[in-house]
Amino acid sequence: WGRQIRLVDGGGRCSGRVEILDQGSWGTICDDRWDLDDARVVCKQLGCGEALDATVSSFFGTGSGPIWLDEVNCRGEESQVWRCPSWGWRQHNCNHQEDAGVICSGFVRLAGGDGPCSGRVEVHSGEAWTPVSDGNFTPPTAQVICAELGCGKAVSVLGHMPFRESDGQVWAEEFRCDGGEPELWSCPRVPCPGGTCLHSGAAQVVCSVYTEVQLMKNGTSQCEGQVEMKISGRWRALCASHWSLANANVVCRQLGCGVAISTPRGPHLVEGGDQISTAQFHCSGAESYLWSCPVTALGGPDCSHGNTASVICSGNHTQVLPQCNDFLSQPAGSAASEESSPYCSDSRQLRLVDGGGPCAGRVEILDQGSWGTICDDGWDLDDARVVCRQLGCGEALNATGSAHFGAGSGPIWLDDLNCTGKESHVWRCPSRGWGRHDCRHKEDAGVICSEFLALRMVSEDQQCAGWLEVFYNGTWGSVCRSPMEDITVSVICRQLGCGDSGSLNTSVGLREGSRPRWVDLIQCRKMDTSLWQCPSGPWKYSSCSPKEEAYISCEGRRPKSCPTAAACTDREKLRLRGGDSECSGRVEVWHNGSWGTVCDDSWSLAEAEVVCQQLGCGQALEAVRSAAFGPGNGSIWLDEVQCGGRESSLWDCVAEPWGQSNCKHEEDAGVRCSGVRTTLPTTTAGTRTTSNSLPGIFSLPGVLCLILGSLLFLVLVILVTQLLRWRAERRALSSYEDALAEAVYEELDYLLTQKEGLGSPDQTTEVPDENYDDAEEVPVPGTPSPSQGNEEEVPPEKEDGVRSSQTGSFLNFSREAANPGEGEESFWLLQGKKGDAGYDDVELSALGTSPVTFS
Repeated sequence: WGRQIRLVDGGGRCSGRVEILDQGSWGTICDDRWDLDDARVVCKQLGCGEALDATVSSFFGTGSGPIWLDEVNCRGEESQVWRCPSWGWRQHNCNHQEDAGVICSGFVRLAGGDGPCSGRVEVHSGEAWTPVSDGNFTPPTAQVICAELGCGKAVSVLGHMPFRESDGQVWAEEFRCDGGEPELWSCPRVPCPGGTCLHSGAAQVVCSVYTEVQLMKNGTSQCEGQVEMKISGRWRALCASHWSLANANVVCRQLGCGVAISTPRGPHLVEGGDQISTAQFHCSGAESYLWSCPVTALGGPDCSHGNTASVICSGNHTQVLPQCNDFLSQPAGSAASEESSPYCSDSRQLRLVDGGGPCAGRVEILDQGSWGTICDDGWDLDDARVVCRQLGCGEALNATGSAHFGAGSGPIWLDDLNCTGKESHVWRCPSRGWGRHDCRHKEDAGVICSEFLALRMVSEDQQCAGWLEVFYNGTWGSVCRSPMEDITVSVICRQLGCGDSGSLNTSVGLREGSRPRWVDLIQCRKMDTSLWQCPSGPWKYSSCSPKEEAYISCEGRRPKSCPTAAACTDREKLRLRGGDSECSGRVEVWHNGSWGTVCDDSWSLAEAEVVCQQLGCGQALEAVRSAAFGPGNGSIWLDEVQCGGRESSLWDCVAEPWGQSNCKHEEDAGVRCSGVRTTLPTTTAGTRTTSNSLPGIFSLPGVLCLILGSLLFLVLVILVTQLLRWRAERRALSSYEDALAEAVYEELDYLLTQKEGLGSPDQTTEVPDENYDDAEEVPVPGTPSPSQGNEEEVPPEKEDGVRSSQTGSFLNFSREAANPGEGEESFWLLQGKKGDAGYDDVELSALGTSPVTFS
């Protein structure tokens, strides 16, 4: 036929206005009856994958020239769009305001990774996505794929990724790109011998904006000088802010320059102020490439004064330096001089775990192939300062103890640490000695550094919608909405586990209260897998005006609700699972939008009695421990629950604050009750039913109370009678004393039945802010420990308001990703465990399902 087809004005080869070349002229198609079946033929004809949309009404602008086709009615199986039924060639009653267009997925995609820019290589056959084998898959092919997807450069090509069970076939061709092709579709291809490609799995590609690194001094590249990196195709110097020796070691090794000897400070001249990148890398020191390290660009420092990162490498990559072990772990109190020690080669690695990011968590050290922890004996801010600086995470905000971020495993490498705060590595501080300790993992040390970041949405009645807030430098603050394009909103929603897209809501009114407005000018890119990697303006306390605070609604938004459709009572927020009847099983409670379990610490028959009565299941027969009904999943909401046995609801018992526990799901509590569950009478929403406490009257404690009450009443009657007989002349006074005795009885009865609330939001905690004066005081859900100061009563009617306005939807710092089955244990939220002085006044709750990910 000699005809050609193309897509125009869509920003790429695979989307745009449909145009056909015939008789030397490019013409269009009318949108009458234009649908996905027609678009499917166009996408397949162009090798552009699956049809995502069929656009009408000149969505991609008006064309010119002839209108070749109208009333196109493809089945979707035709090989060319002009072979589909239509009115006939050049037959139409349209104008160019009705030009048809399509949006195709493209021929290639990366699937199963953290985002659209990493994962398994798949191509579209016109019918389905098909994986490409790793046999003879070349780096130039990976470079073409990354460029086509708008994902920068390929930084790694991997194989051995198992094919999915659903993969019915493997692409039967090998791609032989030279790296210069505009897209994979145009690369030369070679059929696999016999139609079967040799492979050990699917090919994987990781793309990044960060691609090459060099050290420049006096205009030449060598093993000493200013650190420069190719970012989105341009060479830029890296800012010196938080540039660590671990980062420098990665650069030196990557360049074949040995190990880093020092990272000189001070301003360096860079041509053009816009040539400095504010991306901050957080290497452990063991990575093969700088771009393999976690990176944060959000709120990057202002480096306009030319303070760029520099490195001096040892130069000879075969040079062997003395091992750091020769200078390690001086006994506590010895005068070890960090400055006098010669530079040494360090094989150890440092990381922070279960804190939601690279700059907060339990301190772990890799040595002799094992990750181990540090004991919290003597652990303080000087020790934390060394850890934060070593990881390039800024200043130390808090030194946590008592396994604040959960108990680790493996060896305990250090104990009685006594850093001055100036050491280059935490293991060079004075201590008991390497591997010497008298601790358990319940004493694991942790840190929170100033570069630690967390994200949440705050709303009274919505999940996955609300005011966007970021935790930075020890306090929550809002985010500014300018310019915040769709891709930025998508990154935020995905990070919070709220779907893949969302929108910026500009119609909400001005927000009440004052708070920092931390960051503005956020511009995420396609390859960014979390907000922290997105470039923005620098951190400032007031980055924009109050009316510019961002309110985001994600596609996954839903009302904050009870487990039932209507507002629920305490009874409906409690259930038993895994038992052989509805009145036995693992105890689960509903809190903050999800079901979670109860830890068996302090779990006894008294607590089981309250659960059984609350559920209408009769008396408690047994308080079950150690996940006898199987371990649960999700949050461990309650720990150290202590009931008297007569409370009408588990919510009335004393416990640790919600979500704060040092347990695993192997410690989930359960109960066995005597009865069969009774039906729940209909009540006004939000009120507690009287049936919850009625069965308790006929329990043993109830019978004893009735007997004692009767005896007291008889004694009282006898006394009154005697007084009336002996002192008839003082009857008035006797009546008064009678009434007084009755009042005392009632008051005693009242006091006996009152208990403290179980971690209810009715209480706020006021703690002297010892180490962080400008941290914002936030109501912390839960009953505070005696060391946490005074209690301030909040009226019960404010319960929902306090809870919802202070928690909202949060990023979940779950340990499930790293330790499947252990559940979400890091609800530390900076509420502080016992002994966490100086940081108890900051709330950092965790809710949601998506862990923070760093590329």
